[in-house]
Amino acid sequence: MSSTNSRGSVPAISLSKVIEYAPDLVPHYEAAGGSVRAHGLEGMRAAVYLVLDRSGSMRPYYRDGTMQRLAEQVLSLSAHLDDDGIVPVVFFSTDVDGSTHLVLGRHRGHIDKLHANLGHMGRTNYHQAMDEVIDHYLDSGSTAPALVVFQTDGGPTSRRAAEKYLCKAARLPLFWQFIGFGDPDDNEFAFLRKLDTLAVPAHRVVDNAGFFHAGRTPGAVHDDVLFDQLLQEFPQWLEAARDAGVL
Repeated sequence: MSSTNSRGSVPAISLSKVIEYAPDLVPHYEAAGGSVRAHGLEGMRAAVYLVLDRSGSMRPYYRDGTMQRLAEQVLSLSAHLDDDGIVPVVFFSTDVDGSTHLVLGRHRGHIDKLHANLGHMGRTNYHQAMDEVIDHYLDSGSTAPALVVFQTDGGPTSRRAAEKYLCKAARLPLFWQFIGFGDPDDNEFAFLRKLDTLAVPAHRVVDNAGFFHAGRTPGAVHDDVLFDQLLQEFPQWLEAARDAGVL
């Protein structure tokens, strides 16, 4: 991604380029553009990351194509914010299972193929995946804001570690947008709701996280709804991060 985070009036990657390299993503791209404009983010430049849960209970979502679809939706959103057409992806379960780059035009089936080669699906731990994203961002040398879409189907085994990493990361220009898959009444998601509401400044310098529950059939969530939720709290964080000197 280019280092600038200045506002312009056009998407980072034009519709014509998406049509040329990834015509299958045009509907996602156009829906994402509507949400970007609705949230006042037109011309905003930000890196986009994707973190995907590979705990054992996630198996059905990989099998039915939901995870590949989510990755393509996030890639389409990133085309409005980031000019390199690349989304760094981290897979996690007990530890970090693997990482890759989702590239515009070379995205078809990529998540499914890599998942199939990563082997054992373990338990759910957030903090090592968070550490992987933080390291990648710091190593990139970027000072632009970053939107981290963090998907999971439940709370982590090491809750204290996840909370600690989130609070430490609040001093970096990273916004963590958690998205939950599964039963909305499952108590597993109480922890994510807690992360979303951790006190400022008692626990963290700014509110650097949001939570959206996509339900039992997340693959059926309409693009407009998904993108609206992914961007719901991002503008408020941008303002708070600037005020706090994080950006």
